[in-house]
Amino acid sequence: MIELDRLTKSFPQKDGSAVTAVDAVSLTVPKGEICVFLGPSGCGKTTTLKMINRLIQPTSGIVRIDGEDTTEIDEVALRRKIGYVIQQIGLFPNMTIEENIMVVPRLLGWDKQRCRERARELMAMVQLDPDRMLSRYPRELSGGQQQRIGVIRALAADAPVLLMDEPFGAVDPINRESIQNEFFQMQRQLGKTVIMVSHDIDEAIKLGDKVAVFRRGKLVQFDHPDALLAHPADDFVQAFVGHDNTLKRLLLVRAGDAATMPPVCRPEMSLGEAFALMDEHDVRHLPVLDAGQRALGYVARRDARARQGSCAEALRPFAAAAAADEHLRILLSRMYQHNTSWLPVVDGDGAYLGEVTQESIADYLSSGRSRGNAQGNARVLAAAA
Repeated sequence: MIELDRLTKSFPQKDGSAVTAVDAVSLTVPKGEICVFLGPSGCGKTTTLKMINRLIQPTSGIVRIDGEDTTEIDEVALRRKIGYVIQQIGLFPNMTIEENIMVVPRLLGWDKQRCRERARELMAMVQLDPDRMLSRYPRELSGGQQQRIGVIRALAADAPVLLMDEPFGAVDPINRESIQNEFFQMQRQLGKTVIMVSHDIDEAIKLGDKVAVFRRGKLVQFDHPDALLAHPADDFVQAFVGHDNTLKRLLLVRAGDAATMPPVCRPEMSLGEAFALMDEHDVRHLPVLDAGQRALGYVARRDARARQGSCAEALRPFAAAAAADEHLRILLSRMYQHNTSWLPVVDGDGAYLGEVTQESIADYLSSGRSRGNAQGNARVLAAAA
């Protein structure tokens, strides 16, 4: 949906020289994905964003939206394709919240009923009561509520592309997380193509399908968030993502990625056979599955040692379980909560998919594998859908 082809911007200086703010940046953002521009202040990320919607004219290079060179698109038509959100949201103080949200649709000729319905729909998406709040003025809202209005105002005309310049940066941490979550849920429903500028690595890995790291105007790495954390391109990227990058990956890697398939047994298997199987594979428990591969519980080594009876008679319930799309940070918390070193992974019907252990988590994180390598551009967070 968005393609940057050697996009460059140089600013002339009084002495006749030029400063290159953006240096031959090339990348592609597929339809429906979120790309986060990440980097320190002055690295060129906001300038790049503003060249996409022609608030700043490029010195050279091409911006394409849906395959079309933006220099060949009428400026009004371009604005219809792009919603724009900035940190200083700039709500009109003398307009109601409904009027603020519907500024662009009204310019496009929408009738009052359609505008009102759209405003109510968008308010519901960000957990704001339309009956109570649409008639209010910006001064009557908190900062977090105003930021929500700024986001949905950019979505009001249903533009396919959304550009966001540090949209949550001015919001306190508690509200920021809430708004991020609401934005992500909204994005799952609407499927916009989004480029967001941020200086926050945690925000980038939480929201981005891809992360573009900038330094001094150059694009130094463009990757899936997990691949970025697993394989920083250089010392600058390593320092920027933080030396706790392995721990940050716990929020990205899912149970299904780190799961292994241990030996299993049936309820009718004798405890003697189960004990021998544990000995052969050097394990301390066996999951017990029925004929439909549903997990019934497990047999512990100390129970099988008696070698009397069947696995069904020595069946223990799982202390807890994991879904394939839950991230590893949740799983580790659950393991500590239940004082266990492993969790079975099951699907919505209870079918057994393997198990995650503290050892399998460590193996995955140190193996060089990453979700980016395994899934290309697949969305990490949407795996929880």
